[in-house]
Amino acid sequence: MDITKRLDQFFTDISVDARVTAMHISVYTAVLRCANRLMSECISMYSYELMSLSKISCGKTYYRVVRELSDFGYIVYEPSFHKNRPSNIRLLA
Repeated sequence: MDITKRLDQFFTDISVDARVTAMHISVYTAVLRCANRLMSECISMYSYELMSLSKISCGKTYYRVVRELSDFGYIVYEPSFHKNRPSNIRLLA
């Protein structure tokens, strides 16, 4: 996975997408960082891990932003709905 190419494509895409805010960028880059470290386009992580990386302290804000990123077509978010099971997030090309 070429992180530079993905990040460049993401910024190209959001340059014309007025819905994307700094919070979305923060969460997306945290997901991209984790995916790059795991060498996979699909990651399983707990919300508190990504919240810490993206510097978001409110769970409600985090879930809203992740859901919106999924709705906007930048990621695929599959929540686990269980505290002891991580959610799955997949980067889209």
